[in-house]
Amino acid sequence: MKKTALYLVLILPMIIITTASGQWKYEPSPENLKNREWFQDARFGLFIHWGVYSVLGAGEWVMNNQQIPIKTYEKLPSFFNPIAFDAREWVKLAKAAGMKYITITSKHHDGFAMWHSKVSDYNIVDRTPYRKDILKMLAEACREEGLKLFFYHSQLDWRHPDYFPRGFTGGSYTGRPESGNWYSYLDYMDAQLTELLTEYGDVAGIWFDGMWDKKDADWRLEQTYKLIHRLQPGALLGSNHHMPPYEGEDFQMFEKDLPGHNTTGFAPEQQIGTLPKETCETINNSWGFNIRDDKHKSTKDLIQYLVKAAGYDANFLLNVGPMPDGRIQPEHQERLLQMGEWLKKYGATIYGTRGGPLTPRDWGVTTVKGNKVYVHVLNWQDESLLLPAWGRKIKSAKLFSDQTPVKFVQNEYGITLRIPKNKREEFDTVVELELQ
Repeated sequence: MKKTALYLVLILPMIIITTASGQWKYEPSPENLKNREWFQDARFGLFIHWGVYSVLGAGEWVMNNQQIPIKTYEKLPSFFNPIAFDAREWVKLAKAAGMKYITITSKHHDGFAMWHSKVSDYNIVDRTPYRKDILKMLAEACREEGLKLFFYHSQLDWRHPDYFPRGFTGGSYTGRPESGNWYSYLDYMDAQLTELLTEYGDVAGIWFDGMWDKKDADWRLEQTYKLIHRLQPGALLGSNHHMPPYEGEDFQMFEKDLPGHNTTGFAPEQQIGTLPKETCETINNSWGFNIRDDKHKSTKDLIQYLVKAAGYDANFLLNVGPMPDGRIQPEHQERLLQMGEWLKKYGATIYGTRGGPLTPRDWGVTTVKGNKVYVHVLNWQDESLLLPAWGRKIKSAKLFSDQTPVKFVQNEYGITLRIPKNKREEFDTVVELELQ
């Protein structure tokens, strides 16, 4: 079947007629609501940025940053042959790190598909010597190991001729004509999403990115979001648009920032909503493989970020950028495994918890599960720690690590905890408070 004919077969049945009148009201399915609960309990996931850009070892934005024309960039797939890729090893590593799900780039801003797309031959099977469907292998490995799989999908496309008018990235250097049919591009995007949501089993969710490139454009979100929820009613949908959540979304994400913070400058208009939350961050400074980036965060930094995220009632999606041969950098594997060892001991204070009764402080955060509050002291500033009162009587206090009783005083001024210096831990001293 010709590509154009197949394109019509895929896209015509899913066209949804919408009108400007009336506000669409999204009603999540029972499966979706159940999966939101699972998502909040999971707390820790692996982000994977991987594509043909890894060949150049300069990050996932290399096409735009170095202003590489499409005709030149299209030479990269012929060099992409990840013979060391092992989906099961990736999934086992994530599992050993204590992660409960994986989010991988199905298509990044360069437009290259990491699966065997039928609506475009610009994909890993048709254009690379590897000729295998990465996503299919990863989906199978996740099912075997009990991890859930999300697909990151870029709405932005630096290659597609119908992505027009251009946004503020992917400009004239690409060599595309200054014309195009925007809605034809959105049809193309929906057709590729249909493939991802119908050919890879249960998909935990879609992680959109790139709408910020043209935030005032008609992204036809209602049609695309309805399509996703129809094809996979249990899938969770989120978008990295740096805005308050839109109708049809199931979780809210925060890029390289904890909820409510804006140290990156990405999200001046992003308020914290009521949906489940997730923050994503890198191990070094890069999302995609960057051979010159040796600014690796310490295991302590990463564990404390995970703890802080839980205290903000958010998941932590921690990124790796695999090398072009398919291996994850050894420095990153080492840190992931060390985090897994920590979670074996302290996971109960993270998994299944929600943000605690106290808002995050300079010294740390609190998480809560049932009638137990976990006080995570990340930065000891005094001999004693004074917690504000929150209206509940404390029955007992003890160190989570070895159940040693902790002396405490509770009165009208709050709760005072005192822990000997020899009981304080390098990464996180956790005090378990049992409430009456």
